[in-house]
Amino acid sequence: MINSHPSSIISPKAKIGENVIIGPYCVINDDVKIGNNVQLKAHVYLDGNTTIGDDCVFFPYCSIGTIPQDLKYKGEESNLVIGSNNIFREYVTVNPGTEGGGLITRIGNNCLFMISSHIAHDCLIGNNVVMVNNASLAGHVVVEDFVIMGALSGAHQFCRIGKHSMIGGLSGVDSDVIPYGTVMGNRAYLSGLNIVGLKRRGFSKETIKNLRKVFNILFHEQGETFANRIKLVAEEFNENEPVMEIINFLNKEKSRSVCKPKNVNK
Repeated sequence: MINSHPSSIISPKAKIGENVIIGPYCVINDDVKIGNNVQLKAHVYLDGNTTIGDDCVFFPYCSIGTIPQDLKYKGEESNLVIGSNNIFREYVTVNPGTEGGGLITRIGNNCLFMISSHIAHDCLIGNNVVMVNNASLAGHVVVEDFVIMGALSGAHQFCRIGKHSMIGGLSGVDSDVIPYGTVMGNRAYLSGLNIVGLKRRGFSKETIKNLRKVFNILFHEQGETFANRIKLVAEEFNENEPVMEIINFLNKEKSRSVCKPKNVNK
């Protein structure tokens, strides 16, 4: 059953699940697919080839699935796929993909997008991500699981933000952020590990100790190149999953440089 306000405009072609609540003055266009138990509070605009999972909540003035803000976009059919149990607060904007990025923007599950946060075309967002008020992602950004982006922070196109990392408020990120890292500033620099987040999520003291050791080897040890330090860590910690997540992240082919501490040994 759909509970919709009479002022809302809902295309008969849209596919809408069970127990969906559609408040006043919402617009749902032809190719939108909505899962079960979704709430549209009021004044929500859903457009394009947009698929929304179960139990999502959209607050007033969200604009979801409108065409990318990319001058290269020529009207090609593209997609926006949103997982389940996500919250989109007021004025959040999300765009679908483009031909230059696989034609898809994807959001995982259990995310919170606070007021006026923006997800551009071709972004890939993991699970349990939090974007605080006015945080913004340019096109093609990858945000892994459990990332927190502080208020008024932004990420340059093609950046990768590793899992469990923290982006400080007002930060301008123009380089890749390692998993478990914390960055701050404009331009952002790597200030340390996200120790508070790791403790809150139940990481053991031994795991945090190993991550601290690896961080110091990679970014503060003298006498070796950065590439050689990556190899040394991989050899010593090859069976340590959190450490190897950092190493694999650093070794993966990338479009941007890696965010490092200030005055780090190159």
